Amino acid sequence: QVRLVESGGGLVQAGGSLRLSCAASGSIFSINDMGWYRQAPGKQREMVAIISSGGSTNYADSVKGRFTVSRDNAKNTVYLQMNSLKPEDTAVYYCYAHIRGYYINDYWGQGTQVTVSS
Repeated sequence: QVRLVESGGGLVQAGGSLRLSCAASGSIFSINDMGWYRQAPGKQREMVAIISSGGSTNYADSVKGRFTVSRDNAKNTVYLQMNSLKPEDTAVYYCYAHIRGYYINDYWGQGTQVTVSS
């Protein structure tokens, strides 16, 4: 059984910062891509940032220059440092990982709410 557990969401004023963490646990042989998606009310889930096992990154245009994704492979953990937050960043943020365990599958965290007040 593989689990992704997120932490670090909350309420912050516009211009502020938050750091999200997500740790994968369970029967894990290897992890390929890890990253973050988000879903705002009434909108589809969208990719925010992805990082490969080798450290290559990909960001949504809307967060480039403000968000930084990183990972600690030894801890099976991915992070999202969010700076210069805007009200439009308000959403539920979901951790994602492509994991090879007993099966190869995509796994998702339970989601953490990020609210940016203006």
